[in-house]
Parts: sequence; C-alpha cells; structure tokens
Amino acid sequence: MPSIDRLDADIREDMIQRLKRIEGQARGIQKMIDEGRDCSDVMTQISAMRSASHSLSTELLEEFALHCLRNPDEYPSPEKAVAQMVSMVSRLTR
Repeated sequence: MPSIDRLDADIREDMIQRLKRIEGQARGIQKMIDEGRDCSDVMTQISAMRSASHSLSTELLEEFALHCLRNPDEYPSPEKAVAQMVSMVSRLTR
C-alpha cells in the first residue's frame, strides 16, 4: 500500500479532521462515563464513534483502490494488489 503521504493533501487533511472529531467523540464518551450517564446514551455515542471510524477506514480503502488503478506499475502484479485489497477489506469487516 502506498504511504499516507502519497495521498492528496486535501484528502489527508479531511482524514485528520475526521480523526479529530472521533477523538472528540471519545473524550465525550469518557466524560459521560465519569458523570455516570445512562448506558443507552453512552452506547449511542459509542455507536456513532464506531460508525465514524468505519467510514474513515472505508475512505482509506477507496483511496488505496484508486491508487492501484492509477499506478499499476507500482505493484508486482494485479494479483498482488488485489490480495492486498482483500486483506484490507478483511481487516475492515472484522
């Protein structure tokens, strides 16, 4: 997989902003737990954070797939690129 620094600067900045929002969600959940908030409310926020994380992972996978299509010479073979994508999808769906 290409390193993150090979991604377009706007895409990297978007990912960083999304990670900051996820970080804020995690801090908010910690505060909710410290305050003894309702379990249902905490679970709702955990679900939202997980969804945001999943969305970010999906975007990264999409960028990798596009990189493979645009730069086929960077991979030993199409099969190796596909195997790497399958591995990433497998990790994403665990």
